[in-house]
Amino acid sequence: MLYPNPTAANRALSEQWRWPHFSTRELSCRCGGRFCGGQYWHDAGFLDALEDMRARAGGPLVLTSGHRCAGWNASVGGAPLSRHKQIAADIRIAGHRRDRLLYAANGAGFTGLGLARSFLHIDRRARPARWYYPGSEKLWIQ
Repeated sequence: MLYPNPTAANRALSEQWRWPHFSTRELSCRCGGRFCGGQYWHDAGFLDALEDMRARAGGPLVLTSGHRCAGWNASVGGAPLSRHKQIAADIRIAGHRRDRLLYAANGAGFTGLGLARSFLHIDRRARPARWYYPGSEKLWIQ
């Protein structure tokens, strides 16, 4: 479900929020009001998997990107059909071993995995997909 901003999401979801390590603000669009008011896309299954991934990874996950409004997605060079336009996340690699982070994402049920130099893209698409961002192939070889 799409909410216009994190405040509206917090009001609507406050009694059912069960994800202690993540907030609507960090998963909301980061366009800074240039295109939207910080839209938030709520998906309980995605958040359950994110909490599971955090547990499997053995520590905090720093999200560098969550939901993106269409304007922000275009502005940052996102794919026209980007999963970020609904719900996806990019997780900072720093502080994690790449193989463990990838194992945690797989184990938590993420099926869209984009392997980059400084982040791991995760989403939950129907048909599994894995891709390398330019220049990252050798970093992820196990």
